Amino acid sequence: MDIFIKQEIPDDYKTTEKVVKRAFLHEEYSDKKEHILVNRIRKSESFIPELSFVALNQDNEMVGHVLLSKIKIVDGDNAFDSLALAPVSVVPEQQKKGIGRQLIYSALKKAKEIGFHSVIVLGHKDYYPRFGFKPASLWGIKAPFEVPNEVFMALELTENALIDVQGVVHYSSAFSE
Repeated sequence: MDIFIKQEIPDDYKTTEKVVKRAFLHEEYSDKKEHILVNRIRKSESFIPELSFVALNQDNEMVGHVLLSKIKIVDGDNAFDSLALAPVSVVPEQQKKGIGRQLIYSALKKAKEIGFHSVIVLGHKDYYPRFGFKPASLWGIKAPFEVPNEVFMALELTENALIDVQGVVHYSSAFSE
Protein backbone atom coordinates (compact mmCIF):
# COMPACT_ATOMS: atom_id res chain seq x y z
CA MET A 1 0.00 0.00 0.00
CA ASP A 2 1.34 3.41 -0.99
CA ILE A 3 1.09 5.91 1.83
CA PHE A 4 2.06 9.56 1.60
CA ILE A 5 3.04 11.35 4.82
CA LYS A 6 2.76 15.13 4.91
CA GLN A 7 2.63 17.95 7.41
CA GLU A 8 -0.90 18.68 8.55
CA ILE A 9 -2.23 22.08 7.46
CA PRO A 10 -5.24 24.03 8.79
CA ASP A 11 -7.40 22.83 5.88
CA ASP A 12 -6.87 19.27 7.19
CA TYR A 13 -8.04 19.94 10.76
CA LYS A 14 -11.68 18.83 10.48
CA THR A 15 -10.77 15.66 8.58
CA THR A 16 -7.93 14.92 10.99
CA GLU A 17 -10.27 15.08 13.97
CA LYS A 18 -12.69 12.66 12.26
CA VAL A 19 -9.79 10.26 11.58
CA VAL A 20 -8.60 10.49 15.20
CA LYS A 21 -12.13 9.90 16.51
CA ARG A 22 -12.57 6.83 14.26
CA ALA A 23 -9.16 5.46 15.24
CA PHE A 24 -10.08 5.31 18.93
CA LEU A 25 -13.77 4.44 18.63
CA HIS A 26 -13.31 0.80 19.65
CA GLU A 27 -10.14 1.06 21.73
CA GLU A 28 -10.52 -0.43 25.19
CA TYR A 29 -8.21 2.01 26.98
CA SER A 30 -9.61 5.19 25.45
CA ASP A 31 -11.90 7.90 26.78
CA LYS A 32 -13.01 8.46 23.15
CA LYS A 33 -11.92 12.11 23.38
CA GLU A 34 -8.55 11.97 21.61
CA HIS A 35 -9.94 14.08 18.75
CA ILE A 36 -10.84 16.80 21.28
CA LEU A 37 -7.32 16.58 22.72
CA VAL A 38 -5.83 17.15 19.25
CA ASN A 39 -8.03 20.23 18.82
CA ARG A 40 -7.02 21.60 22.25
CA ILE A 41 -3.31 20.98 21.63
CA ARG A 42 -3.52 22.89 18.34
CA LYS A 43 -4.90 25.89 20.25
CA SER A 44 -2.24 25.72 22.97
CA GLU A 45 1.27 27.11 23.34
CA SER A 46 2.61 23.56 23.10
CA PHE A 47 1.54 23.07 19.47
CA ILE A 48 4.29 22.83 16.85
CA PRO A 49 2.69 22.75 13.37
CA GLU A 50 5.82 21.14 11.85
CA LEU A 51 5.33 18.13 14.15
CA SER A 52 1.76 17.29 13.17
CA PHE A 53 1.60 14.80 10.29
CA VAL A 54 -1.14 13.06 8.36
CA ALA A 55 -1.06 9.90 6.24
CA LEU A 56 -2.87 9.80 2.90
CA ASN A 57 -3.65 6.65 0.94
CA GLN A 58 -3.34 6.25 -2.84
CA ASP A 59 -6.83 7.80 -3.22
CA ASN A 60 -5.65 10.88 -1.28
CA GLU A 61 -7.89 9.97 1.67
CA MET A 62 -6.57 10.68 5.13
CA VAL A 63 -6.02 7.45 7.05
CA GLY A 64 -3.78 8.50 9.93
CA HIS A 65 -2.32 11.27 12.08
CA VAL A 66 0.49 11.77 14.60
CA LEU A 67 1.26 14.72 16.84
CA LEU A 68 4.28 15.74 18.90
CA SER A 69 3.79 18.67 21.28
CA LYS A 70 5.96 20.56 23.76
CA ILE A 71 6.26 19.39 27.35
CA LYS A 72 8.65 20.09 30.24
CA ILE A 73 10.46 17.69 32.53
CA VAL A 74 10.66 19.52 35.85
CA ASP A 75 13.00 18.83 38.75
CA GLY A 76 12.70 21.55 41.37
CA ASP A 77 13.93 24.76 39.76
CA ASN A 78 15.23 22.96 36.68
CA ALA A 79 13.03 22.49 33.62
CA PHE A 80 14.02 20.64 30.46
CA ASP A 81 12.21 20.91 27.14
CA SER A 82 10.95 17.71 25.58
CA LEU A 83 8.09 16.46 23.42
CA ALA A 84 5.04 14.28 24.02
CA LEU A 85 4.09 11.74 21.37
CA ALA A 86 0.30 11.70 21.52
CA PRO A 87 -1.90 10.71 19.97
CA VAL A 88 -1.01 8.35 17.12
CA SER A 89 -4.11 7.54 15.10
CA VAL A 90 -4.84 5.20 12.20
CA VAL A 91 -8.38 4.42 11.01
CA PRO A 92 -9.44 0.89 12.06
CA GLU A 93 -9.50 -0.67 8.59
CA GLN A 94 -5.92 0.48 7.92
CA GLN A 95 -4.36 -0.53 11.25
CA LYS A 96 -1.53 -3.07 11.41
CA LYS A 97 -0.26 -2.08 7.95
CA GLY A 98 2.70 0.06 9.01
CA ILE A 99 1.00 3.45 8.71
CA GLY A 100 1.48 4.30 12.39
CA ARG A 101 5.14 3.32 12.09
CA GLN A 102 5.63 5.62 9.08
CA LEU A 103 3.90 8.49 10.88
CA ILE A 104 6.00 8.05 14.02
CA TYR A 105 9.29 7.83 12.13
CA SER A 106 8.40 10.95 10.13
CA ALA A 107 7.56 12.91 13.29
CA LEU A 108 10.67 11.76 15.17
CA LYS A 109 12.93 12.59 12.22
CA LYS A 110 11.47 16.09 11.87
CA ALA A 111 11.66 16.69 15.65
CA LYS A 112 15.37 15.93 15.58
CA GLU A 113 15.89 18.10 12.48
CA ILE A 114 14.31 21.15 14.14
CA GLY A 115 16.36 20.77 17.29
CA PHE A 116 14.44 18.69 19.80
CA HIS A 117 16.39 16.13 21.80
CA SER A 118 13.87 13.80 23.47
CA VAL A 119 10.34 12.44 23.33
CA ILE A 120 8.07 11.00 26.02
CA VAL A 121 5.23 8.57 25.33
CA LEU A 122 2.58 6.84 27.38
CA GLY A 123 1.85 3.80 25.28
CA HIS A 124 1.93 0.09 24.65
CA LYS A 125 4.99 -1.55 26.21
CA ASP A 126 5.48 -3.88 23.21
CA TYR A 127 4.98 -1.29 20.44
CA TYR A 128 7.08 1.77 21.26
CA PRO A 129 10.39 0.03 22.09
CA ARG A 130 10.75 -0.78 18.37
CA PHE A 131 11.32 2.97 17.87
CA GLY A 132 13.96 3.05 20.59
CA PHE A 133 11.74 4.07 23.51
CA LYS A 134 12.81 2.80 26.94
CA PRO A 135 11.18 3.12 30.36
CA ALA A 136 11.51 6.79 31.37
CA SER A 137 12.40 5.63 34.87
CA LEU A 138 15.86 4.70 33.53
CA TRP A 139 16.55 8.44 33.56
CA GLY A 140 14.57 9.23 36.70
CA ILE A 141 11.74 10.70 34.64
CA LYS A 142 8.27 10.21 36.14
CA ALA A 143 4.70 10.65 34.95
CA PRO A 144 2.56 13.25 36.73
CA PHE A 145 0.04 10.51 37.53
CA GLU A 146 0.09 6.86 38.57
CA VAL A 147 1.03 4.67 35.61
CA PRO A 148 2.83 1.34 35.20
CA ASN A 149 6.56 1.87 34.71
CA GLU A 150 6.74 -0.14 31.46
CA VAL A 151 4.20 2.04 29.58
CA PHE A 152 5.75 5.44 30.38
CA MET A 153 8.73 5.72 28.06
CA ALA A 154 11.35 8.13 26.78
CA LEU A 155 13.47 8.34 23.66
CA GLU A 156 16.70 10.28 23.18
CA LEU A 157 16.73 11.85 19.72
CA THR A 158 20.33 12.86 20.26
CA GLU A 159 22.85 10.71 22.10
CA ASN A 160 22.87 11.24 25.88
CA ALA A 161 20.18 13.95 25.63
CA LEU A 162 18.62 12.77 28.89
CA ILE A 163 21.82 11.92 30.77
CA ASP A 164 21.42 14.83 33.23
CA VAL A 165 17.63 15.05 33.06
CA GLN A 166 15.27 13.81 35.71
CA GLY A 167 11.99 14.92 37.19
CA VAL A 168 8.26 14.90 36.56
CA VAL A 169 6.74 15.43 33.12
CA HIS A 170 4.53 18.51 32.88
CA TYR A 171 2.09 18.20 30.00
CA SER A 172 0.40 21.18 28.38
CA SER A 173 -2.87 22.23 30.00
CA ALA A 174 -4.54 20.89 26.84
CA PHE A 175 -4.07 17.38 28.26
CA SER A 176 -5.97 18.10 31.45
CA GLU A 177 -8.86 20.32 30.33
